[in-house]
Amino acid sequence: MTSLDTRKPAEVKKSGGFTSSAANYLDERTSISGAVKELGRKIFPDHWSFLLGEVALYSFVIILLTGSFLTFFFQASMAPVFYDGSYAPLKGIEMSAAMASSLDISFDIRGGLLMRQVHHWAALLFVAAIGLHMLRIYFTGAFRKPRELNWIIGFILFILAMAEGFTGYSLPDDLLSGNGLRIIDGIIKGIPVAGTWISFLLFGGEFPGVDIVGRLYSLHILLLPAIIVALIAMHLLFVVVHKHTQYPSAGHTNQNVVGYPVLPVYAAKAGGFFFIVFGVVMLIASLFTINPIWNYGPYDPSPVSAGTQPDWYIGFADGALRLIPPGWEFVFLNHTYSFNILVPLIVIGIFIVLVMVYPFIEAWITGDKREHHVLDRPRNAPTRTAIGAAGVTFYAGLWAAASSDIIATHFHLTMEGVIHALQAITILGPVLAYFITKRVCLALMKKDREIVLHGYESGRIVRLPGGEYVEVHQPVDEYERWKLVSYNDFKPLMTRPNARGKITAAEKLRAGLSRWFFEDRITPVHQRELHHAHGEHQSEITEK
Repeated sequence: MTSLDTRKPAEVKKSGGFTSSAANYLDERTSISGAVKELGRKIFPDHWSFLLGEVALYSFVIILLTGSFLTFFFQASMAPVFYDGSYAPLKGIEMSAAMASSLDISFDIRGGLLMRQVHHWAALLFVAAIGLHMLRIYFTGAFRKPRELNWIIGFILFILAMAEGFTGYSLPDDLLSGNGLRIIDGIIKGIPVAGTWISFLLFGGEFPGVDIVGRLYSLHILLLPAIIVALIAMHLLFVVVHKHTQYPSAGHTNQNVVGYPVLPVYAAKAGGFFFIVFGVVMLIASLFTINPIWNYGPYDPSPVSAGTQPDWYIGFADGALRLIPPGWEFVFLNHTYSFNILVPLIVIGIFIVLVMVYPFIEAWITGDKREHHVLDRPRNAPTRTAIGAAGVTFYAGLWAAASSDIIATHFHLTMEGVIHALQAITILGPVLAYFITKRVCLALMKKDREIVLHGYESGRIVRLPGGEYVEVHQPVDEYERWKLVSYNDFKPLMTRPNARGKITAAEKLRAGLSRWFFEDRITPVHQRELHHAHGEHQSEITEK
C-alpha cells in the first residue's frame, strides 16, 4: 500500500486488492457488470445444429490470427523479380514479388507454410459453416418474424465470405490464381458497353494490369474484414435481442432440456469448443497440403490445361459458364453481346436475390404475421422444404459443372456427354427434387399421425377371442406425442377485395401462390381423434 492510499488496511482487504479495485473502477465508469449479468442470464439452446454458427465464428477468428501473421511477410506487389529462395526448381525464374514472397513464406519463414495452410483451410471451413448454418436456419423456419433482417445479414456474410476467400486465393499470383482472375476479367468484359471500362478500372489497364494484387490485398485485409466484423457484431446483437430460437419441447420444467445460461456453463463450453475447432483445423493443415503454389509456378497463360479448378465455393459461377451451349454471341451496332456470359450472370443474380428475400416472400404468400421463436420440423413444412431441396439441387448442378473436365478425364467420358448430363441435372433436377421431397415430407407427416393415433408396432402378436390375430401397438408417451403433433394447419388465403371493392392482380397472384403453397397438407391430430383412438386402444386391451 503506497503513501497515497488513504484507505484503511481493512478496506483494502475487503475490496479484494488491486484486481477488485480495478474491476470496481471500470464498472463505475462503464456499468459493464450490468451488461455482463444480463448477457450471462441468456439461455443458449443445447443442440448440436446450433454449433454450426459457432464453427463459422471460430473459423473467422482463426483466419484473423493467421492472416495477421502472414501480413508481416507478404509483399502485395506485381513488380517483377527473380526468385532466389530455398525452393530449387524455381530458382532464377522471373515472377512477381507477390509470388516470390509467398514462396518465401512457404519455405524460408519458420512456421510460414503451416500458417498459410491453416489460413486456407480455415477460410474453406468458414464458408462451409456459414452455408450449412443458413441451411439449418432455412429448413427449420428460423428466418421468420422477427428474424428476417438477421437472415439477410447472414446471407450477405455468406457472399462476403466468398469474396474474401476469392481475393485471398488470388493474391499469390501463381498459375491457378491467375487463371481465376482471367475468368473474372472475361466475365466483366462480357457485360455490354460498360464491361471493358469496368475491367480497365479494376485491373488498372489491360489484364493483368499493373497492380491488381495490391488492390485485392487492400480488399482482403481491410475493407472486407471490416464489413464482416461489423455484420457479425450485428448478427450476434440481433440474436441477443430477439432471443435464440429453440426446438420444440413438451413443457419440461428443467431448463437444461432447452439449454444453459451463457455464464458460466455455456461460456466454458464455447471456449472449449473454440480450441477443438482450432485443433482440428491445425491437424488438417498439418496433414493435408492445400494450394501448393510451387507446383503451379508463376502466372503464365500459355501452360493452362485441364484441372484448373477454383476453390469449391466459387465453383457454381464457373460451372454456370461451362453449361451454356456455344454460339450464344452476336454483334449489334459494333458491340458484341455475349449471352453465354450474360445468361449465367442474370440467372445467378436472380437466384441470389430470391434466396436473400425469401423470408418476405413466404410471409407474403402465407399471410403469417406472428412472431416465431420455436423451430419447425422440416417435414411439417413440406412446400418450404421442397423449395429448399430444389435450390440445393440447382446449386449442386452448377457446382458439379465446375469439375466437368475432371469428371471426364477421371472416368474416361466424353466432355460433351458430361456437359449434357449436367445440363439435364441442373434444369430437371430441381423439379424432381421438389416433387420427391414434398412427397417424402407428406408421407412422414402421415406416418407421425398414424403413430400418434395408434402407437408404435411392438412386435407382440395376440389372438382375439374370435380367433383373429392382431399386433399390439405400444402408445407413445405425452412428450413424444406433443412433438409429433406440434405444428399448425395453415390454409390457403382467401381472395379479398381492397378498400375500393376491387380484387387486384397482386391479390389474385397471392391467393394462387397461397393455394400452391398449402395445396397438399396433413392436418394435425385433433383432441377428439386422440380420445377416440385411445378409447379404442383401451377397449382392445380390455378384450385381450
